[in-house]
Amino acid sequence: MATKKSKSSNKSTKASSTKSKTATKAAVKSELEAPKTKTVEKTTTNKSCFSGFFARKYEGKESILTIFKNPKFYGALLGEVIGTLLLTMLIFAILPFQGGVYNIINNMFAVIAILIAVYAFSGALLNPLVTVGMMASRRISVIRGIMYIIAEVVGAWLGWMILNGFHLAGGETAIDIPEMAAIAEGKFWPIVMVELLGAIIIAFVFARALKYKRSVFTFAAVAAGGIALAYLIGYVASAGFLGLNGNFVMNPAIALMLQIFPTAGENFGEILGGICQALSIYALFPIIGGVIGFYLSDFASKLSSEE
Repeated sequence: MATKKSKSSNKSTKASSTKSKTATKAAVKSELEAPKTKTVEKTTTNKSCFSGFFARKYEGKESILTIFKNPKFYGALLGEVIGTLLLTMLIFAILPFQGGVYNIINNMFAVIAILIAVYAFSGALLNPLVTVGMMASRRISVIRGIMYIIAEVVGAWLGWMILNGFHLAGGETAIDIPEMAAIAEGKFWPIVMVELLGAIIIAFVFARALKYKRSVFTFAAVAAGGIALAYLIGYVASAGFLGLNGNFVMNPAIALMLQIFPTAGENFGEILGGICQALSIYALFPIIGGVIGFYLSDFASKLSSEE
């Protein structure tokens, strides 16, 4: 009897030791696998956070061989021409040195109407800095963006021609068409900073407005609010802090119509230098600001895990 009991106790001891060994192995295995799981989850999270940041965001493929075969593309170009034409005529009336803060806010509703009117055609970009930002962030194709910029310049030119026609018809009683004020010595970088800051604001708010494109009115209200905000800050910064008047427009296409290029100088080098300076202030830096604004919006969206 004692032998049987000892055998049974030995069996139970072996079984318990086997179970404990199995439990120990399972615990060790879980401890070894736990860090791996956390690492995998962390890697997956990092990958999903910025994956597709530079990916194409427009549908379909567009090239110079295919885009001109689409009739809707010509409607989009016409929409950009008409929209920029109307915006040019409006901007000429609400430039800060013409009407101040009151006109900027008061005419924001006119900007909303213009954006709503042409949104269905082209998306209502109406500004080369916005168009380049859309290209850089891959929201539109390069060929579409280039053609939009050409259409925007043509629209701004037509708007200026219409206003100039009224100016010529008015004779001596007509007011002068606004022109960009001459760049004073030592004011290059202050004007650049005003243009750059305004361009970043316009591009950032426009990129955010695209999130509401299912509601055209909401999109137009947000985008127009961004334009009004940029002009308001530009007016306060230039007139209030820097003592400048009539030195910003934040739209390269419209800026070209405001006689930004010098027409006289002591020599050809001075004229060429003035042209390069004007292009830097009113075209190059606003376009850089447009790219920064769009990427800033995308960066914020990725950090917030926005769908």
